[in-house]
Amino acid sequence: MTRARTYDLVVFGATGFTGRLVAEYLARRVSTEPFHWAIAGRSEEKLARVHAELGLPADVGTLEADVSRPESLSRMAREAQVVITTVGPYAQYGEPLVAACVAEGTDYVDLTGEPDFVSLCVERYHEAARDKGVRIVNCCGFDSIPHDLGALFTVERLPSSEPIQLEAFVRAKGMFSGGTWQSALGALGDLRAQRSRSKPPKAASEPGARKVKGIKAKVRYDREQHAWIVPLPTVDPLIVLRSARALPVYGPDFSYGHYAPVRSTLTLVAGTVGLGVLTAAAQIPPARALLSKVRPSGEGPSAEVRARAWFQVTFRGKAATRQVTTRVSGGDPGYTETAKMISEAALCLAHDRDRLPEATGVLTPAVAMGNLLTHRLQEAGIRFEHLEG
Repeated sequence: MTRARTYDLVVFGATGFTGRLVAEYLARRVSTEPFHWAIAGRSEEKLARVHAELGLPADVGTLEADVSRPESLSRMAREAQVVITTVGPYAQYGEPLVAACVAEGTDYVDLTGEPDFVSLCVERYHEAARDKGVRIVNCCGFDSIPHDLGALFTVERLPSSEPIQLEAFVRAKGMFSGGTWQSALGALGDLRAQRSRSKPPKAASEPGARKVKGIKAKVRYDREQHAWIVPLPTVDPLIVLRSARALPVYGPDFSYGHYAPVRSTLTLVAGTVGLGVLTAAAQIPPARALLSKVRPSGEGPSAEVRARAWFQVTFRGKAATRQVTTRVSGGDPGYTETAKMISEAALCLAHDRDRLPEATGVLTPAVAMGNLLTHRLQEAGIRFEHLEG
């Protein structure tokens, strides 16, 4: 940054459920790595209430900002080295803040799991952000940090001169947020456009060019997992493949598959039918409006429920001369660990600037921060393990 900023970090959306968890995490974290920060949102009254309820010290600022008032977003961006935003669905509310951060030379992290929003950011803001030396980093929560950094952690243990096939198997127990539910409904309701915009580029065909591709999605039985393997249609494979295209360590020919293991055939059938019904209902505006009321944005599970939640992503990597198995695991994926992940990503951008990779623009977590963020997350209690090979 060429000029001093009032705050290292600003949390936009701090009065929402997830934003408040981010503020709680930062309030604890500041004692071990001091920084100046502020909370931001559209209601000064609600911000004051959160500030008081969390017992934040007086030097934690409050900034009023609203996506419907671009000038307020610009003021907020000018105050910060890095803006954390938890305000979604991002396809509806995200773009004005991205535009403000690029214009003001401010780094940005979000929690989106929406492929169409990520594609929009790349298409409209990558070149401008790169020219400004700004890092716009999407998907800094459970979507997609464990998968993106876990893939990098795994391929670094394989020969980069050989073709690599990597598969990830995701298991988790936890509840999704109101914001995640709203984002999912929006994505399902616009499925055709989403598929068109998020379709990854074809593998490079030029002589000697690196090739990066997704493994063809199909349900199969995996003897090593002792489970049915179901492809997961999330944003995570798209993020992993973007990282692989940008980083040579993924090898000359990289392929990636992303799955959920399902041990019960009955569960497999029931889940497939349920997803089909939900997808069909989301295409009908009145039905989608009713579904949106099931879990409104800003709601989430209790601390007791979050304490019982967990996640585990196992990676199986194969090259011609070596195979490895790794795992990334932690606690409640949708809230507790997501708040930790995005907070540490923001601190990495703010405090590790001299050691960050040189890439700027609209980036994935692995390309923007790589092992610097992995080390931070390990110190914060998220496990990256080399199991076999």
